Amino acid sequence: MAIKRHHHHCCSSFIFLLLPLLLQFYSGKSELQLNYYAESCPNAEEIIKQQVVNLYNKHGNTAVSWVRNLFHDCMVKSCDASLLLVTANGIESEQKSDRSFGMRNFKYVRTIKEALEKECSVTVSCADIISLSARDGIVLLGGPRIEMKTGRKDSKESYLTEVENTIPNHNDSMESVLSRFQSIGIDTEGTVALLGAHSVGRVHCVNLVHRLYPTVDPTLDPDYAKYLKGRCPTPDPNPKAVLYARNDRVTPMILDNMYYKNLLKHKGLLLVDQQLTSDPTTSPFVEKMAADNGYFHDQFARALLLLSENNPLTGDQGEIRKDCRYVNRD
Repeated sequence: MAIKRHHHHCCSSFIFLLLPLLLQFYSGKSELQLNYYAESCPNAEEIIKQQVVNLYNKHGNTAVSWVRNLFHDCMVKSCDASLLLVTANGIESEQKSDRSFGMRNFKYVRTIKEALEKECSVTVSCADIISLSARDGIVLLGGPRIEMKTGRKDSKESYLTEVENTIPNHNDSMESVLSRFQSIGIDTEGTVALLGAHSVGRVHCVNLVHRLYPTVDPTLDPDYAKYLKGRCPTPDPNPKAVLYARNDRVTPMILDNMYYKNLLKHKGLLLVDQQLTSDPTTSPFVEKMAADNGYFHDQFARALLLLSENNPLTGDQGEIRKDCRYVNRD
């Protein structure tokens, strides 16, 4: 009798353990996981890494583009590669938004996708390409190595109308910026760290001139303002002209804490950057990151990981696009 009871208990335990798996299978939803492509495309992550390195060696700014792609894709609804869809077949591209101004190198996403398609046709999602290329780009920029899970699927729609409600603008209030990041689970410390991505790359004069004309923003260091006026000599720059200023003149292509050191010297490029030092909720983190590059990297890695896992499509949600620019034709 005792044996029968024991047998019954084992079966009950087994069913209890199996139930969540059955429910997950039934719903068609599964979670992101490390090495998702270990069986279906074992070389996927290495192929992406090699392509990112090759592109970086030819066009160094691609590494910055990969980081920005992740931010712009994952902040809008989901990490689902909706950003990469172009205007076609009833889709209105998110790339048309003013928030996407200055984004480039989308054509090189195709280079990565084509290399993957040769190895494993219609297996690796464009959403995972966005996340993994950002991960590998960050390393090339001298940033931390971040272990990322994979298994994201690609959306079948674009969210152009959502972009302006979710991507913070360069002149938004700090309260608004913090609120937007908080809505996807990133705290104040993490938000300050993610804005450290402004340590690399450049900004078009269109987004700077309001701090220079008709009068110079008093929070700007005077010598720095003079330099910026040299880069942006008129109050109405042509958006299509090559008129840029580097985010960080000291280490322009290294993801480091020089960004925070510059902020403390009143050399923040965008209004949102400089607000980090004037807002009492963010300024302590600016000072801490300026003093400790390792701490900045740790917080950046933590926040970027959260961002990369924002509301992904998984399981039988979405699809694996054959071409990242277009939804698959049934």
